Amino acid sequence: MGDARAIRTDVRFRSGDGECAAWLLLPAGMENDPSVPIVVLAHGLSGERSQRLDVYAERFAERGYAALAFDYRHFGTSTGEPRALVDLGKQLEDWRSAVAYARTVKGVDPRRVILWGTSFGGGHVITAAADDPRIAATIAQCPFSDGLTAVMAMPKKTGLRLMLEALKDWTAAKLGKPPVRIPIVGSPGELAIMSSPDSLSGYRAILEASGLPFTVPRIPARYVFQIPTYRPGRRASEVWAPLLVCVCDRDQVTPAAKTVALASQAARGEVKRYDTDHFDIYVGEWFETVIADQIEFIERHVPARTSTSR
Repeated sequence: MGDARAIRTDVRFRSGDGECAAWLLLPAGMENDPSVPIVVLAHGLSGERSQRLDVYAERFAERGYAALAFDYRHFGTSTGEPRALVDLGKQLEDWRSAVAYARTVKGVDPRRVILWGTSFGGGHVITAAADDPRIAATIAQCPFSDGLTAVMAMPKKTGLRLMLEALKDWTAAKLGKPPVRIPIVGSPGELAIMSSPDSLSGYRAILEASGLPFTVPRIPARYVFQIPTYRPGRRASEVWAPLLVCVCDRDQVTPAAKTVALASQAARGEVKRYDTDHFDIYVGEWFETVIADQIEFIERHVPARTSTSR
């Protein structure tokens, strides 16, 4: 396919009561192949497209795929108040809206939409693919697969403290007061959504690799109420398109064993395992290993060039 850089443009699309902001990347030479597949990408919990989603999208575009990397409502330059609100229903709606938009992009084959999600977004793409039988393939990277398992893996004291903050935030929302916020990452023992030994350093590494200043996002604590009942990995058995699940074996954020067990239930599921922690695969050598596996997967199942366009 060559390594010519893709053309990247800023786009926006409607979703629910607002708009999602996104980057649309079109591969070089697309004018010679007017019907290409498209990879739709979104991040994990509180993640924004500026945090290395463009790097993934560019790698796919270099191989002849269009790519759409978007921010959920309430994040990045998408609309939505309060800022940094993680709302499960809205994010799943944003995925549906992103796929619908991707299918309208000129030169894109609407029958060949590929989903790519990581961490919390990795759970979302399993749900989205189960709901939409027209999806051509799905990549779930270190996915949030089972909320109940994730909660049980937390120190009990941390879980109780998070629930208390969630109750405070829920009450504040009912009274029209500003959100009660909790940090996304912290050191072990600190009050944070993710406080595994690698969480703080791993998040810092992603920001540094993205050229962004180090700040810890704080989200409205009501998100915690959604964790135990969100179990998207259970829907892997409903995904009929090829599904690649990239698992970090030392993951303490989204426990690996449960993810592997659920992924094995997919009709056309494939599991790739890496001897890493949750955050390792976004940067450095592990990123190179994982992205190569993901490219091999989509080129095998959804070739960028069809036999009629060569």
